[in-house]
Parts: sequence; structure tokens; C-alpha cells
Amino acid sequence: MSLLSVEDIGMTYQAKNGEVTAFEHISFAVEAGTFISIVGPSGCGKSTLLSVIAGLIPATSGMVRLDGEEIHGVSPQIGYMLQRDDLLEWRTIWKNILFGLEIRHNKTPETIARAERLLETYGLSSFRDKYPRQLSGGMRQRASLIRTLAAGPKLLLLDEAFSALDYQTRLTVTNDVYSILKREGVTTLMVTHDIPESISMGDQILILSHRPAVVKELLEIDFGSDRTPLSCRGDPKFSYYFDHIWKELRADEAK
Repeated sequence: MSLLSVEDIGMTYQAKNGEVTAFEHISFAVEAGTFISIVGPSGCGKSTLLSVIAGLIPATSGMVRLDGEEIHGVSPQIGYMLQRDDLLEWRTIWKNILFGLEIRHNKTPETIARAERLLETYGLSSFRDKYPRQLSGGMRQRASLIRTLAAGPKLLLLDEAFSALDYQTRLTVTNDVYSILKREGVTTLMVTHDIPESISMGDQILILSHRPAVVKELLEIDFGSDRTPLSCRGDPKFSYYFDHIWKELRADEAK
């Protein structure tokens, strides 16, 4: 059984100029431990799709299941990271990480121990008493990720989580984040406008059409088991995947 099952969901909402269908008949399944990138034209409903999966808003039709159970409302089993790290500037890094557990009412000896392990394993232990403003953009993003993972989510949703970083930092951070997620075995869905980023991180890429969006393809990505986002960019297959996705998006745009 798949960890996540998205079953024929559609989303329609009321806008000033009338009813708008963001997407329709979206179906796909995600196996545990898989990293799926989601790409598509601007305005096709990628972020709305993540919000539905997260339980933040209900779909107009269809259903989403996590571990076989239909999602109704926000689930503690799902972590969500946005563009901004949203670290609280007046709290230390350690207290920021604990805040994530506090707001979930999940501050237990087990989750605190997990947070301690993550902090130590991923190089932030010596910065635990620092404040966010004292960290680089990449370290802030790592702290935000640790805060999210400390609760032990089964599924992580990333919505343009690296887009606020400069290009060089972004390359380093995506490499770090990918390594952490794979090591921790966290199933991940990532929305991005960056095609190279989607290829370098994704085991599969979900390609959406223009609004109302439908699934055009779930593309398998294969760079071998010892891949990293940085190593993928130098692989000869990288340009093939890029051209394939670019043509799919351009063909849809032309229509």
C-alpha cells in the first residue's frame, strides 16, 4: 500500500470574476521514502494542491489518504515548509526547534531526544544558543527543517522552500536537505518552478498542465542509488530530463 494516495481530486473556488477550477481529476500515489517534485506552469494550482494534501483546505471532489486513512483537516503526520523559514528572531535556535513541538502539543522526552539527535547529526549543535539572525540563510533553512522533522512526520511538503536563497546557497542547501531527508527516510513532495532543482532532487517528477491542471506525466528519474543533487547536474542524463520536461511545459503553453 502506498504511503500517500491522491484519488481523483479537484478544486474549484469562487473568484471575483466567477468560479475558477484550479485542477481536476488529479490522481497519483507516493511510496514511502520517495521524493517527488511537482512542476507546472505558474498559476496551475501547485501550491493549492499541497494545501489540500496538507489538510489545510478541503478538495471540492476526490480524497487524499495517508497510510490508508482519509485526511480530514491538519494531520500531525504531515510537515509543511514554505519559502520563509519563519524562525522566531527572539528565540534561540534550540527554542525555535522546541517551539515546533510546543505548538503541536508534542513535546515529549522522545521528540526532544529526536530534536537533540537531529541537531547533533546535522551540524547545528554548536549553534543551539545562537539566534536566527546570527546564522546564514542555509543554516536557518537547516534549522527550520530540523524543527519540522523533530515531530517525526511521515510526509513532508516543501513549497518553494529554497526560492528565497541566492543561487550558490540554494545549491548547497538543496544538497544538504536532500541528504537529510534520504538519511531520515522522510517521504517528500516538493513544489518548485526550478526545473533543474526538480530533476536533481526528485525520484519522480509530477508534471502538471495549465489550469485547470491535470497530470500530464509522472516521470521516473534515475541517476543511481548514490546520487546527490550536485552530482546529478553533471550526469549526461540530466539534459535529457530537462529537455523532456521543458518540451512538455512548452507544448502545453502553446496550446
